[in-house]
Amino acid sequence: MKDLKSQASKNTTPGKGGLTPEIQSRIGHQLRAMYDDVVRQGVPDRFAELIKKLDAPGATPQVENDGGTNDNHGRD
Repeated sequence: MKDLKSQASKNTTPGKGGLTPEIQSRIGHQLRAMYDDVVRQGVPDRFAELIKKLDAPGATPQVENDGGTNDNHGRD
């Protein structure tokens, strides 16, 4: 346990409480990998259809009622 603490204290910048450049680099690579994976998934078809409808000239946004919500927002 002492070895881990001494190693950790050697690897951090004293007084800044920050991470070493090596750790920052690892985090950066992992974040890029996760982001790239999300980008590769693309936009779901349902979202693409909604975007097309909203982008159409003269389109008026319509809210679909799924039966589970009350559209009058407390007004009777």
